[in-house]
This record gives sequence, structure tokens and C-alpha cells, in this order.
Amino acid sequence: MSAAGTLRQLSRDERLLLMRFVCSFAWADARIAPEERALVQRMIAKLQLDAAERRQVLAWLDAPPPPESVDPKLVPPEHRALFLHALESIVSVDGDIAPAERSRLLELAKRLR
Repeated sequence: MSAAGTLRQLSRDERLLLMRFVCSFAWADARIAPEERALVQRMIAKLQLDAAERRQVLAWLDAPPPPESVDPKLVPPEHRALFLHALESIVSVDGDIAPAERSRLLELAKRLR
């Protein structure tokens, strides 16, 4: 199954949760790179988010989502690999994985296992 197909199998709440995690990880190095913003835009399109959902995700690029809203316990077990793949993509898209990004990603991977 394609990644886009897998993404579309997520419920509305799961799609927004994924994007909360993606935007939170994009902020791990305290800035949003143009490449990260572009990747988020592509993900918004793949997820087929409606206008209100798009506005919410774009707001998370202006200010990170609250830390408590990106609790690994919220990630459904059947979607953990998908979330990790999306997060690996966002932290590496600008070609520079900051130590804070790497550390946060490794910590999340441990917590999801």
C-alpha cells in the first residue's frame, strides 16, 4: 500500500495528531526551515485536510503545539511506524539533523516500542 493510501486510512483525529507531532518535531531546533514548511504543505495535501484543519496545522508552524498534546501514548499502536517515518522525514528534510532533533526522535522511538 502506498504511503498516501496509508495516510488516508487515518481518522480525522489521527491525521491531526500526526500533524501535531510533525509540527512539534519541526520546532525541535527552535526554527521552521523552508524545506520543513514545504514538507508540511505536501503532507496537508496528502492527508486531504479540510480548510479548518489546514489552518490549525499552519498555526502550529507559527507556534509549536503544546508539549502535552504530543504524548506518545496518544499514538495508536497500528500507526506507530507511520508516525516515526513522518517524523524522520520532517527532521531530515532540511539536510541538517540537529542534535535536539535526533535526541527527541530517538526518545520517541524508544517510547513507542
